[in-house]
Amino acid sequence: MPTLYTQSDKNTRNTYILMSIFLIFVIAIGWVFSEAMGSSFILWIAVIISVLMSVGSYWYSDKIVLKMSKAKLVEFEDNKELYRLVENLCITAGLPLPKIYIIDDTAPNAFATGRDPEHAVVAVTSGLLQKLNRSELEGVIAHELSHIGNRDILLATVVVVLVGVVALLADFFRYSLWFGGGNRDNRGSSGYIMIIAVVLSILAPLFAMLIQLAISRKREFLADADGALLTRYPEGLASALQKISSDSEKLEVANRATAHLYFANPFKGKKVSKWFMTHPPAEERIMMLRGMGEK
Repeated sequence: MPTLYTQSDKNTRNTYILMSIFLIFVIAIGWVFSEAMGSSFILWIAVIISVLMSVGSYWYSDKIVLKMSKAKLVEFEDNKELYRLVENLCITAGLPLPKIYIIDDTAPNAFATGRDPEHAVVAVTSGLLQKLNRSELEGVIAHELSHIGNRDILLATVVVVLVGVVALLADFFRYSLWFGGGNRDNRGSSGYIMIIAVVLSILAPLFAMLIQLAISRKREFLADADGALLTRYPEGLASALQKISSDSEKLEVANRATAHLYFANPFKGKKVSKWFMTHPPAEERIMMLRGMGEK
């Protein structure tokens, strides 16, 4: 099983590989749309938007997410117990101490963000601090620190941005097609290209989103395993998951753009297919953790 220490380099490589694949995917979609419309405009838009949004997400994603979540920076004097808990886990994991934020919301949850361990952030809700005991809180923080150590936070941010670019390009193509844009010629292949482009404009955003969600679910399982190894107490994390998943309060500051970042699904009472879930089912995560504890 991968650990916090062996997974980091692998995830860093996977991040760059995934960024490259998605970038090629976006440019390929832009090329098909451009060919269908008889204009290179969409292709240039695809390239420019992909590059700008990838660079922007790398440098500013943490600030955007924190602002959207209404998180407030906590200093050592504000919550010494939380600071010491995070600091002790960071020493064990060999990670620099991240900035710590608190979200004023009674629903228990947490997330990590930032482009690398040196610029990382851990945010917890006030509800998490109120409703979990120390071992449970330690398990949740260890899970989030595992995301930081594994570079999951950068991977998740890049994937979200590029999925958004795919959706934007598809919408732009359909808008242009609807209003008669483009300068299509009469080449024999143009009809086939147009059919492919229309199908891509419908399926590409869905396909990209499913890839994003699959990656997100896999990262959660890995962070659970690494978090349990970090604390050497899987039951603390399993108990935290049980409490958070059974809590009926909905996280008010969460939205579709940030939901995948949280420790557990922030939306309560919504039954959806597993394919469209941002997190693995809590029952599966708990079973895996308790299985670790029995070994």
